[in-house]
Amino acid sequence: MAAGDMASTRLGAGRQHLRPLKRRGLVLLRLTAIVFAVLLFCEFLIYYLVIFRCSWPAVKTPADAGGLGTPEPVLRVMFLADSHLLGAVRGHWLDKLRREWQMERAFQTALWLLQPEVVFILGDIFDEGKWSSSQVSLGPNPPSSLRECDPAGAAGPHPGGTHSVLDVSAEPVLRTCPDLRASSLSLGSVRGRQAWADDVGRFWKIFRHPPHVQLRAVAGNHDIGFHYQMNTYKIKRFEKVFNPERLFSWKGINFVMVNSVALEGDGCDICSGAEAELLEISHRLNCSREEHRPQECGDGQRLPASAPILLQHFPLYRRNDANCSGEDAAPPDEKYTPFKERYDVLSQEASRKLLWWLRPRLVLSGHTHSACEVLHGAGVLEVSVPSFSWRNRNNPSFIMGSITPTEYALAKCYLPCEDTVLTTYCTAAGGLVLLTLVHAGLVASPFHFGWNMLRKFKTT
Repeated sequence: MAAGDMASTRLGAGRQHLRPLKRRGLVLLRLTAIVFAVLLFCEFLIYYLVIFRCSWPAVKTPADAGGLGTPEPVLRVMFLADSHLLGAVRGHWLDKLRREWQMERAFQTALWLLQPEVVFILGDIFDEGKWSSSQVSLGPNPPSSLRECDPAGAAGPHPGGTHSVLDVSAEPVLRTCPDLRASSLSLGSVRGRQAWADDVGRFWKIFRHPPHVQLRAVAGNHDIGFHYQMNTYKIKRFEKVFNPERLFSWKGINFVMVNSVALEGDGCDICSGAEAELLEISHRLNCSREEHRPQECGDGQRLPASAPILLQHFPLYRRNDANCSGEDAAPPDEKYTPFKERYDVLSQEASRKLLWWLRPRLVLSGHTHSACEVLHGAGVLEVSVPSFSWRNRNNPSFIMGSITPTEYALAKCYLPCEDTVLTTYCTAAGGLVLLTLVHAGLVASPFHFGWNMLRKFKTT
């Protein structure tokens, strides 16, 4: 009997000892579940919840107006600007991780939910394109391991003329030696000289898209430098990554993509070439508008008879953002700051030339990181697209366009606000701390405290 009592006592003691362990395990499980739920919401679900509210704007077609004939095809286009992917010079790893994850989730969610056909990025894709170099010095006697990385002759002469340089962003090099960027070759600061190739690789990871989606981009001042930093090498390097054609036609709609950095108007070789290219495009567009094709138009492929949509990084000339409105317009203390020509906006002369030569029906631009709508000349609308990145705005967004050869309709789609995400994290962190303190007995449970207060109130 005594032995049985002792066994029962030991069993009861063991159960009492296990209860605190079970309680701790449950608390730990709850904390882990809360952390996982908050991460899932802030890093994935919030993008679907916010972008799901966006929808393509309706555009009028002749069929809607009671007209006869085949309805015009509608092209669905996304316009975004100023992603500013950080580089090796100014980019802190945590800043890169946070901002690039935000842009990747926003872009991939928008692709999945909205299914655009074409995406245009209006410049300043990279933050340090004006500084970064993709050239690695091979030296006068390059090692055989590097010579093997240049099967197609991607290496070129060094500006000093003493040895060769290898462009590690060239496709043949990356295909032959895919691990070159990650290697620790003793060629000085290889990692620093590969900045451009690294930036391009991160861009394609963030903005990856299925083959049926067209992605086009125009150059900004952070991609190739301002006018006096720009050179042919930087422009060609940018055009290696993005299609260099300035005139893009799709579903009967003409888009003209302008290198607005080259519209300085000082007669430099790059500027003269850019203007000559625009004059040639103007000639082709004018020929497409003629019902009876003049002899000087030649026998080349005819463009769709549709007024073009002008895409560029710098906005057309305007004094300031005083007339811009909306929650993503420039802050009140910046609205009345005068814009500097050729730095904040194009010059008046360059703006007049573009409107006269191309006669666009719509202009979209970036650069200011804020939203604005301006009417130019004979009622030509220009839309400044805000930045796509949290680094430049708390409330980034992009423009959705439903476009036909004769009409267009635009709508704005906002991305999650950074403040919302940070507030959610702070609230969750406070809740976790409170839950831990309650479990440790350092703070009374708010439920028990409220219940006791209610009982006292009923008693009195």
